[in-house]
Amino acid sequence: MIYQTPGLIDYQEAGKGPTVVLVPGSCSTGAAWRPVMGHWQGQFRCVTTSLLGYGGTAERRTSDDTDIAHEREILESVIRRTGGPVHLVGHSFGGLTALAVALRGRVPLLSLTIAEAPAMEILKETGEQQHYDAFRNMSRAYSDAVMRGETDAIARMVDFYGGAGTFAAWPQRVRDYAIETTSANLLDWKSAYGFRLTPMSLATVKIPTLVIWGETSHPAVRRANDCLSRYIPEASRATIAGAAHFMIATHPKQFADLIVRHVERSSPLAAAQ
Repeated sequence: MIYQTPGLIDYQEAGKGPTVVLVPGSCSTGAAWRPVMGHWQGQFRCVTTSLLGYGGTAERRTSDDTDIAHEREILESVIRRTGGPVHLVGHSFGGLTALAVALRGRVPLLSLTIAEAPAMEILKETGEQQHYDAFRNMSRAYSDAVMRGETDAIARMVDFYGGAGTFAAWPQRVRDYAIETTSANLLDWKSAYGFRLTPMSLATVKIPTLVIWGETSHPAVRRANDCLSRYIPEASRATIAGAAHFMIATHPKQFADLIVRHVERSSPLAAAQ
């Protein structure tokens, strides 16, 4: 745990080797990475955290101030705590936050991996209106459902990402946690919509970058991440066959293998050869 005046920040680490900082998405904690970490068998020094409002990380945002800078700052604190340059891996909203850290460039990164980031603002900037509207329509219907008092309104967001019936198929404890953290997730969406992304800004990312999406993910999600991979200079891309948004749980080995290869290619020794 990292203790700061604005509030606590989750911090756990395990293993030895190159440091990989793993950032989960919304309605989740660092525990979400256990299936992936299990395939590495201590190959990396794995550092996990939770985003604002999840796990032990205190919320710092308000409905009037959802700037993604608040997320970026806690993640920068985690990276500084590691004591050296890291390979940064983020899933979903964690991927968008990881991108925000890379764009700011205040902490040392050896590589960046973005998996299924809700990067809808790059869709807006590049004229992908149909895909942008898909995000907007979902998040608007979700927010309206919350306002009407639908207890499980967050199921709308989960099923958008994972396909119809995804939320209902989750274990009860996982559904309960998602419902419990709905208010934080609504702030996440405001943060994402407020994070302007342009081809020009993405061109400033100069570290080795891997962008991952699932073969069966929502078309708007696939297109947003495809745009990231095209506008970040020399970014590589990977599609996980048969996977949708929640790939770190459903396809952990395939995900873990992609990270191993990316870390190996991005290591200082590989760069010197």
